[in-house]
Amino acid sequence: MKKRLDPDSFDFPVEKIKKGFYSDIYFLRTQNILEQAGKDAHVTVQVFQRDYAMLCGMDEVIALIKQCSYNPKALKVRALHDGDMIAPWETIMTIEGNLADFIHLETVYLGILARRTKIATNCHRAVEAANGKPVLFFPSRFDDYTVQEGDGYAAKVGGMSNVSTPANAMCWGIEAAGTIPHALIAAFGGDTLAATRAFDKYMDPKISRIALVDFNNDCVNTSLALARELGDRLEGVRLDTSDKMVDVSLIGQMGHFKPTGVNEQLVRNVREALDREGYKHVKIIVSGGFNPERIRLFEQNKVPVDIYAVGSNIFSTNVDFTSDVVLLDGKPCAKTGRHYMDNARLEDVEL
Repeated sequence: MKKRLDPDSFDFPVEKIKKGFYSDIYFLRTQNILEQAGKDAHVTVQVFQRDYAMLCGMDEVIALIKQCSYNPKALKVRALHDGDMIAPWETIMTIEGNLADFIHLETVYLGILARRTKIATNCHRAVEAANGKPVLFFPSRFDDYTVQEGDGYAAKVGGMSNVSTPANAMCWGIEAAGTIPHALIAAFGGDTLAATRAFDKYMDPKISRIALVDFNNDCVNTSLALARELGDRLEGVRLDTSDKMVDVSLIGQMGHFKPTGVNEQLVRNVREALDREGYKHVKIIVSGGFNPERIRLFEQNKVPVDIYAVGSNIFSTNVDFTSDVVLLDGKPCAKTGRHYMDNARLEDVEL
C-alpha cells in the first residue's frame, strides 16, 4: 500500500475552520438547521472532477477531516492517493457519516484539492514534455506567498527537480535553487561579470554558479565572458530574454524564425559558442514563457537545453472538484444527473 503523510504534519487553524470561518455560508446554515432539527442525516458524499489530472492534496484533506470535523471517529473515508492519475468523473474520495459533522469542511477540502491538483498536474505535464531533463519550479512570484508551502509539495508530487523558495522546499529536505538574478547585476551597474565575481566570492562553493546572461541582450558574449572568468566553477547560464527583444547574436540570422525571446536559434548560438571554446560542461537553462507545448517542441527539435524553468504557466489551467451527497441512509439520494459511482481504487482511511 502507498504511504500517506502523517496527518499531524499539517498545521490548520482548527478553531477557525470548525467555526466555519473559511466555509461557504450556506453550509453553515445547513449545519445549523440539521442540529436544531435534531436530524441525523447519514449520508455518503463523493468527490470528483472533470479532466485527466494528477491528484494532489488528498493527504492534506484527510488531515483536515481528522483535525477539523466533529466526531471524526464516526466518519468513514475512502480515498485515492496523492500522485494518482485520475480520469474525468472518477470518484476520488467518499465520506460517509452524519452530514452535520463535516459539511462545514466542504469549501475547504474542495479548495485544497483544486489548488494542489492544479499545481501537480501542470508540473507533471511540463516534466513529461521535458523528456527526462530537469524542470525547475519558479512561479511563486506570481501568486500569494501563503500558498508556497503547499505548492512546493504539489511540485514535488508533480515531478519537478527543484523549487525557488525556502517555503516551497519545506517538504523536500533540500535547499531551494536559483540563479544569479537581474537585481544583483543591476546593483553592480549592469555588469554581469562583476556581479558573478561577487557571487562566486561570497557564496558557499556548494551553491551552483548559474548566471543570467540576458541583462545586456548579448547572451553569447556574456556567456563566453563568464566561462572564461569562472572556468569549471560556472555550472550554467540561464537565458531569459524578453519576448519583446531580439538578442544581438541573432541580428544577422533573422528571416526564417521568430527572433524574439528565448528561441531555438539563440540557444544553439550560445551552445555552439561555448563548445567552440571548450566549455561543454556549462549547462544551458532556459526560462520565460515556457509551457508543456513549447518544451515539447524544443525537445522534438533537439534544441540543446539542459534545464527548463517554468513560471506562471504552472497556474494556467484549473482543476475544479465537486462534492455531492449521493446516498442517504445507504439509499440513492442525489440531484438529477448525479449518482453514486463507486471506485475499486479507493482505499479505506484511518482517522
